[in-house]
Amino acid sequence: MGRSLGNLIDIVNGLHAREVGFESLTEKIDTNSASGRLIFHIFAALAEFERNLIQERTLAGLAAARQRGRVGGRKPKVDANMIKKMGTMRGAGLSVSDIASMLGVSRPTVYHHLASL
Repeated sequence: MGRSLGNLIDIVNGLHAREVGFESLTEKIDTNSASGRLIFHIFAALAEFERNLIQERTLAGLAAARQRGRVGGRKPKVDANMIKKMGTMRGAGLSVSDIASMLGVSRPTVYHHLASL
């Protein structure tokens, strides 16, 4: 129903302000009663806690991987030698399409690296 926990709580609080109750059929929670509102907010707090735990664990895992020398992301397809080769080939009069097909990269990649020369 909500895009995030905060959004869901805002929706339910907005409904409550307009004297409209929220009833979850799956969890059997009815916010028309005090106990239903309590259960709703407890579930919301637990969901936020779980989300924060996942975030902390992810950040700790990334930090541990960095300490081991691991770097995230895709490995670059083009190295310094290939960039020099692109410049030499372009200087020799080859088209960007020819350079791209010879080196096995896309034309935008060639344009990008030629602009940095």
